[in-house]
This record gives sequence, structure tokens and C-alpha cells, in this order.
Amino acid sequence: MTTPIERRRSVRFRLLVLALLPTLLVLPAFIVLVAVWWSIQFDRILISKVHGDLTIARQYLERLMERSDEKLHALGDSATFDQIARSGSRDELEVLLAARRNDLSLDYLYLTDSNGIVIAASPAQSPGSKARRWPVVEAGLRGQASTALDILDASALQQLSGDMHKRARIELVPTAEAAATEETVETRGMVIQSGVPVSMAGGDTGALIGGMLLNQNLAFIDTINGLIYRAAGLPAGSQGTATLFLDDVRISTNVRLFEGKRALGTRVSRSVRDAVLSSGRVWLDRAFVVNDWYISAYEPIVDSYGQRVGMLYVGFLERPFQAAKYTTLAAIVGVLLLTMLLTVPILLRLARAIFRPLERMDETIFRVERGDLGARTGVVSSADEIGRLAHHLDALLDLLQVRERELRNWAEELDRRVDERTSQLEATDRKLAATQQQLVMSEKLAAIGEITAGVAHEINNPVAVIQGNLDVAREVLGGAIEPVMTEFKLIDQQVHRITLIVNKLLQFARPSEFAGYDGNVRPSDIITDCLVLIQHLLNRSQITVTRSKLATRVVAMNQTELQQVMLNLLVNALHAMPNGGTLSLQSRDVDVDGVPGVAIFVADSGVGIPPENVSRIFDAFFTTKPQVGTGLGLSISYALVARHGGRMSVESVVGKGSTFTVWLPMDVQSKPNNDEMAQSAS
Repeated sequence: MTTPIERRRSVRFRLLVLALLPTLLVLPAFIVLVAVWWSIQFDRILISKVHGDLTIARQYLERLMERSDEKLHALGDSATFDQIARSGSRDELEVLLAARRNDLSLDYLYLTDSNGIVIAASPAQSPGSKARRWPVVEAGLRGQASTALDILDASALQQLSGDMHKRARIELVPTAEAAATEETVETRGMVIQSGVPVSMAGGDTGALIGGMLLNQNLAFIDTINGLIYRAAGLPAGSQGTATLFLDDVRISTNVRLFEGKRALGTRVSRSVRDAVLSSGRVWLDRAFVVNDWYISAYEPIVDSYGQRVGMLYVGFLERPFQAAKYTTLAAIVGVLLLTMLLTVPILLRLARAIFRPLERMDETIFRVERGDLGARTGVVSSADEIGRLAHHLDALLDLLQVRERELRNWAEELDRRVDERTSQLEATDRKLAATQQQLVMSEKLAAIGEITAGVAHEINNPVAVIQGNLDVAREVLGGAIEPVMTEFKLIDQQVHRITLIVNKLLQFARPSEFAGYDGNVRPSDIITDCLVLIQHLLNRSQITVTRSKLATRVVAMNQTELQQVMLNLLVNALHAMPNGGTLSLQSRDVDVDGVPGVAIFVADSGVGIPPENVSRIFDAFFTTKPQVGTGLGLSISYALVARHGGRMSVESVVGKGSTFTVWLPMDVQSKPNNDEMAQSAS
């Protein structure tokens, strides 16, 4: 027999399958088909574009060759050239060729007779030298004008122009994915050569030959790039590039190795070289160009002999187009997913409307069983038997919750009273323990005070005898005391020091006799007195004391109580530096919450306080030295400072030391005068 929950799940599952199966299967399949189709079409558009770009680049190169032919025709057909050529003056011919070569932007220009002997040339060549019989030269001598791309070696370049072989020289740059080679430099040059027939003196015919070097001809390649990839012609982030290759070496390019450095001398990948130069195919695909992926088009370049000698390339950076493609795909997918997200809730809502009231009642009973007595079915849309059943169920649950709340309040009241009584007993027990500890400590302090007073009294008597005998000895010796005057002064100083220590002990043992009234206490004086009391501890340790007295104010606190606080902090600092260190004492004027006062800093370079103990350091009876301490020193000091409106805090780093800060409000009844300020500053 199935339970109500199982039946509900079974109905829900079947209903959702019927409602969502078309949406969850058809739409995802449609999304995949659209994405694949769009990606293929987008890539085809990019290949079509780069193919069109290559066509423009090829047409520009062909137009450049045609213009070279036209320029030579114009020169050969000019009256000036005809007049000078028929006169046979070599000097006048060379002057004319030099002037026209510059005007025509050619790298060399020369005239041969019918036997191929150079008559005149610019730049000048050796008289009587014979021109190499390139196909364009042969065609010109046969009376036919022609233009072609040819590859000239270094010696031919040097013969035609003294420095052209230097401009053609390009150092090869090691390039990833390129075919292996032992060459390190490209010395050949790719030249656009044109030849036109001309009439010479005596009715002889000759040929006018001109050429332009394309190696490192950046104006040529930048013009191609500018024609194809105008500003704003590509999406943001993309860039178009054009390159002329001699074999597989970039001899003219605007591809950058890095900012400002063109990739001259780098080589094309082996796969492109084999496809274009070896097989003679046009490459239309993505390719890795120097340092990034480009949508690329390569086509072979043939010379006048019909040999494949190089490549013409155009392409643009692939990454921005791919980003645009993926963005578009994401938008399509997003729209379809949004459609699904909007459609599915509607279908679910229609499905749930059939059995939702029963589900809500079932869910309410389930939550009540788990302890949620506030669970209710609420108002249901149907007014039939199911709706009335849901209403009666909520009424029964309301009555159950009231009874349960009454029982819970009774139990909470009982627990509260038990907790109050327990807390009172625990507080009483803690107060009793604290009182017992304070009584024991008071007895100990009282005994120490009596012993200290007795010791001080007993010390005073022999000190008085010593001082008296010193005075008698000084009177008896008179002038004879000079040899031992230093020793007498030393004894006087030590007797004075003993007297000072005894007075400080009496002050500590009988605070009521020395306390006076609260206020007008200079912290620096208290620190000085305390250093005298702990001098014997400092003498036994390797501790350096540094002081900084910047405070000019006096504080409103009992002198003896402040001395007790400072002694406690100083002794604790010495104990924290068993192997020596630095004790830093500083006092300065500090305002806290707009209240003027004095801050005293006691810093040591000792072992530090663990973080878990910092928050408990001022608790009564808490100590990290159970063998030698009671745990009351810092708590009493904290209470004394707080009683006078001050604050006490600590900052500590384990292994580096601790800094205790005591802040006390200024005694507003007594302002420091100039002498006091000067004394404090000194």
C-alpha cells in the first residue's frame, strides 16, 4: 500500500513529465542547432572577408606593377629622353635618369643597348657593364613592355645600387612552428622590375629598365594595410595586418613583435609554407602569426620565371571576432533560456493548481510532525470539500498550538526561576571566595607592612650613627681630610641613598602617613621614586632603562596609590625579561574623549603575553606565575586607576614584549607653572 506522500510524488512526476518534456528536450536541441549553425556561418563570413581583403591587396600590388610600367613608358616616350638618347651623350643621359629615378620613386634605373650593354644608369654603374638578361630585359629588347617580380641576390643588388644590398639584408628571427633552417640572414631582395623598349641614336633599339626594392619597404605595406583596414573598419580590440614574404621570411610587414618593433625577419609556420609555397594553394583559415591567432589569407607570388618565390598575406586579429561570436551565442542561448525560465513556471503553476491544496495540507501535517506547530495550510483557492477540510485542519492546529504554548511558558518560567536561584548561589560563592582571598592578602600585606616599617626603623639607627661619625671625623681631620675627600663624598652619597630607600619603604608600608590628598601628582616624579625602590633588581639584571618625560600635566590621583600601580607594572616588566632587555618608560600629555590627562607607557622587550591571556590579565587571582604571584597585583592596580577616572590597557606580542598604558585625568584644580613644565621637559 502506498503512502500519501508516495502517491503525491508519483502524480507530480507524471504531470511534470507531460508538461515539461517538450520544453526540456526540444528547446535545448534547438539551442544546440542554432549555436552550431551560427558558429559555422560566422566563421564563413570571416573567411569571406579575409579573402576579399587578399583580393584588394593583390590588386594593389598589380596596380603598383602597372604604374611602374606606365612610368617607364612615359619616360621612354618623352621628347626629352628621345632627344638626349638620339644625341648619344652618356653624361646627359645619366643626369636625366638620376632626376627621373627620384621622381618615379625607383631604386635603380638604367638604359641598355640592343646587346644588353648598360649605356647609362642611376645609380651609376661601371661603363660597359652588361645587364643580366632577366625576362623583362629580354622582352624590352624584343620591343615588348613588361613588368614582373624578381628575386635578386646580394651581388646583383650591389651592382645595380651601391647600398641596395644593405637595405635588403634582414636578420632572421627564430620563430616557433617555422621550418628548420641553418640560415641566419636573408640577403636577397624582392624587386618590382619593369622594362620598356626605347629608340637609340642611329636607329638602334634598347631597353629602359627600372626597379623598386620591396624589402623593408614599409610605405608599400602600410599603404596596403591602410586601404584594407581603415579606421573603425574592425571591431574594438582587433587590428589588421599585411605582410610580404620572400620565400617564408617577412621582408615587409606591419605585424609587431612588440610595441614599435616590426616582425621583420620572422618566418611563417611550416604548415602555411607547405600549403602555399610547396603546393601553390591559397591559404584561407586561422593561423598563428608571430604571437597571436589571426584570420589569415596567404597566396603565392611568382617571379618572371614562373617560380613561387614568396607570399602575400593579409589578416586580422581573431580574438575580438571570437569574443563577438561567443557574445552573440550567449545572447541567443540567454534568450532561449529566458524563454524556458518563463515557460516552465507557467506550466508548473498550471500543474500545481490541480493538486496544490492537498499538497499544502500534507506538507502542513509533515511540518507539525517535525515540531513546527506554527505551520498552517492557509487560504486555498478552492471552496469545495478540500477547501473546508483545509480550514478545519488549521483550526485544530491553532488549538493545539495554544495548549503547547501554555505548557512551554510554564516550563520556561520554572527554568528561569531555577536559573536565577542558581546564579545567585554561584555569585554568592564567588563573592565569598574573593572575600576570603582578599582577607588573606590583607593579612599578608599588613604583616609585610609591619616588617617593612621595623626593618626601616632598624636601618635608620645605624645610618644615623654612620652619618654622625662621618661629621665628627670631618671636623677632627679638618684640612687633612683632602686626600680622602672623594671617599668621604662617596660615603655621604651612599648614606643618602640608604636614607632615600628607607623613606620609600616607609612610604610603601604606611601609605596613610604619606598619602596626603588626591591630585597634584607628577607622574615623572612617581616613576623616579619607583626606580629607586627597584634599583637592586635592576642591578642584578642586564636590563637597560630608557625614559622619555614629555608630560607637563599633573594628575588627580593619590601619590601612594599611583606609586603602588607603577611598582606593580615595573616589577612585572622585570620578571618578563629574565635574560635582560630594554625597559622603556614614557609619559606624555594625552586627551581621551576630550578630557585632558596624562598617559604613562611601561614597555618591555620580554616574552610577551599569549593572546588567550590578554583578555584575562586584569582579572582577580589570574596569574601566569603561580609559584611567585597571587594574581591580585594587576587587578588591584586596574581598580585603583579606574576609581580615579582613569583607564588601563595592555598590548602584547609573544616573543617581542608588552606595553602597559595607564591614562589618568589631569588635576583641574592645579595647573602646571612654567618652572614645573621646564623641569618635566628636562
